[in-house]
Amino acid sequence: MTLLESLNRNDRFANSIGAQLTEIGQGYAVASLVVEERHLNGAGVCQGGVMYTLADLAFAAVANCHGILTLGISNTITFLKSAQLGDTVKAECRELYDHHKLPYCDIKVFNQNNELLAVMTGLAYRLKKEYPFENLM
Repeated sequence: MTLLESLNRNDRFANSIGAQLTEIGQGYAVASLVVEERHLNGAGVCQGGVMYTLADLAFAAVANCHGILTLGISNTITFLKSAQLGDTVKAECRELYDHHKLPYCDIKVFNQNNELLAVMTGLAYRLKKEYPFENLM
């Protein structure tokens, strides 16, 4: 099984909201979803937690692409613009620092018009446990 297949299948919460990884490379990943009625908050725009989960899924792919089980320990997200019903939202994650214990990533969330909606940073912790997969994609 590939890392993409594993995370898309086993990240049950991300899967339940329709978030899916679409691309994984070494130190890079993209996840996307289409904003549906179920994603809207009381103000009628996409719930911030949806964008956070999407960004976190891309972060998980990058953090684990080295084959070592890695878990997020600190994330900070800033929302710049709301996503709307029907928008296709994607999160792009890039590894900025491949530390052997504490990798650090930058995640940006965009809509289909390439407008920046949110920025997030992620710090993770690598466990002393392999995370086996056949290929990234």
